[in-house]
Amino acid sequence: MFLVAARNFPPEIGGMQNLMEGLSNALLNHGPVKVFAENFDNDEAYDQNSKLEIERISGFKLFRKYRKANRIKEFMETNEIRAAFFDHWKSIENIETSVLKKTRSFCLIHSKEINHPVGSSLNKRVLKSLGKANHIIANSRFTKELALKLGAKDVTVINPGCNYPIPVNDQAKEYAKNIYGEASPKLITISRLDGRKSHHNVLMTVKNLLPKYPSLKYVSIGDGDEGNNLLKLRKTLGLEKNVEFIFKSTEQEKVALLEQSDIFVMPSVVYKKSVEGFGITYIEAASYGKPSIGGIYGGEGDAIKSGQTGFLCNGNDLNAIYDTLLKILKNDHYLKLGANALEFSKEFSWEKIIKKYINLI
Repeated sequence: MFLVAARNFPPEIGGMQNLMEGLSNALLNHGPVKVFAENFDNDEAYDQNSKLEIERISGFKLFRKYRKANRIKEFMETNEIRAAFFDHWKSIENIETSVLKKTRSFCLIHSKEINHPVGSSLNKRVLKSLGKANHIIANSRFTKELALKLGAKDVTVINPGCNYPIPVNDQAKEYAKNIYGEASPKLITISRLDGRKSHHNVLMTVKNLLPKYPSLKYVSIGDGDEGNNLLKLRKTLGLEKNVEFIFKSTEQEKVALLEQSDIFVMPSVVYKKSVEGFGITYIEAASYGKPSIGGIYGGEGDAIKSGQTGFLCNGNDLNAIYDTLLKILKNDHYLKLGANALEFSKEFSWEKIIKKYINLI
């Protein structure tokens, strides 16, 4: 049996949530899986439809982490666990080392959550927690290098697997057609609206592209702290007809819009301590044959083969974003890049990715 301890798990939405769902489901092909996860709205319906055995831990946040650690300890002491997987250093922090020694343990790292100054109290907590695991798994080469600089030892890179593509139903396809209309080209971003994702620079680039591409449409799917600021910027730039913000969408609506788009655009930047560790959404876009434009500062280089499946550019530089989009749009170059991206995405199938974990066990 495998054990998965997750702070981030569906039905909550997000990249780490998708990662832990995909990892857990992929493990099912190699044995039963027990998941310990935080409670979340509508989790009962999700759990009932899942093949996983999921136990939700509820209560106040301060006490919940200790209750969760105690439940994991009890379960590990009374069951034969082939391997235990932790999605965050805080997920393994309160698990006793004596309990972990009974199995192989993996702790996943993603970048932002470990990015604390060397010698700080948080840095010491991170290193102590990671030191409990047999294997520290970084989501990209960038995250591995960051972890080593911060004092971690023996870090292995295993990129996240991709849960896509999934079939798109006719109702969702019609929804996407209504959103895009007769637009061309069609740009899309799927992410939280925060400073790291550089939405504001994408909007200004859209404004600059309109003289050349007056029928351009940019769709942003996701919500976040920058939502109101971006709505104001859209109005200031007069982009109400060319930019659509969709703060909430179903899974089918999201993939339908992605399927009918031309280019995925997310030139991420460094924002405070936050940096893109990998960018699974680039691979998700690739699985639908869409090339991506990503940033140069984080782990995007593992998810985008620049010049082959998309391009990397400086998300702080409007000229760089503009020139990159022109390059990808010229002579419909995005079609060839998209075909390459589709082939590249197959390397991130969970069937292939999970074997890397099994080999370490």
